[in-house]
Amino acid sequence: MKKTMTIFAALMLGSALLFADPSAATIDKAEFDKIVSSGVKASDEEIQANKWASAVKEAGVLRVGGVRTSFLFSQFDETDNTIRGFDAGLWQLLANYILGDSSKFELTQVNSSTRESVLQTGQVDCVFATYSITPARQKLISFAGPYYVSQQGILVKSNYKKISKVSDLAKKTVATQTGSTGPALLKEYAPKAKVQEFATDQEARAALDQGRVNAYVTDYTLLLSTIVKNPGVYKLAGDAFGPEDQYGIGVPLDSDAVEFINAFLKKIEDDGTWAKLWKVSLGDRTGVKTVPKAPKL
Repeated sequence: MKKTMTIFAALMLGSALLFADPSAATIDKAEFDKIVSSGVKASDEEIQANKWASAVKEAGVLRVGGVRTSFLFSQFDETDNTIRGFDAGLWQLLANYILGDSSKFELTQVNSSTRESVLQTGQVDCVFATYSITPARQKLISFAGPYYVSQQGILVKSNYKKISKVSDLAKKTVATQTGSTGPALLKEYAPKAKVQEFATDQEARAALDQGRVNAYVTDYTLLLSTIVKNPGVYKLAGDAFGPEDQYGIGVPLDSDAVEFINAFLKKIEDDGTWAKLWKVSLGDRTGVKTVPKAPKL
């Protein structure tokens, strides 16, 4: 089995536990905070040798494009004003790597249709947002990584029985997100589906809740977040489909941030930090006991 398959396969193996044990969704805050605050730090020489990192160091803050509502990847906790999850942990580790403090980041909220623009306009230094690497996007921005792999999934209401595989989407009304890989993949794998595009995950799920669409197609692991957060409300209809989605970290086009961040990723993978973050953010919360290997950089 290829390394890039192991993350998705691990979550598939844990899905039955996930649906049966909604209490698994609770993140261990103390463990998460310990991981992100104790990560490796770049040397002065490493930072000075890189134009992108030097600019971040001089500014004293890492400007991140991300979200606050992705339950497993980047969720804002109002009780302590902290964002936790797999993506959030990575950008906090990166802030700690460059600035020596995991809290020295500034978040600009993005959605699937604004991720490129905030990089192109210089509003942020990087984007962590379950961001699939695609050839079209690589014409506009550059990517570090990949650091995670997924596929597409089909979300339906828990009592809906008319869809059990991707071919069942034919003649059904299907929601997906504008600017995501969903529209193109639906055109390829379910050409007879009636596709409705929405700007945000929340709008797409609202359409599903209100019966305006029959299903919602988007990244499989994002749908796991939805199911964990709303036990008994939704289910996955059949297997995931489509090509593997490699998640990358968006940076400005042709930036030397790619080399710097890839070196950072390799360090946290080699020293076990990546695995610890995966476990506290995803594995422990979805009932998956086996920590996967990180995808090859």
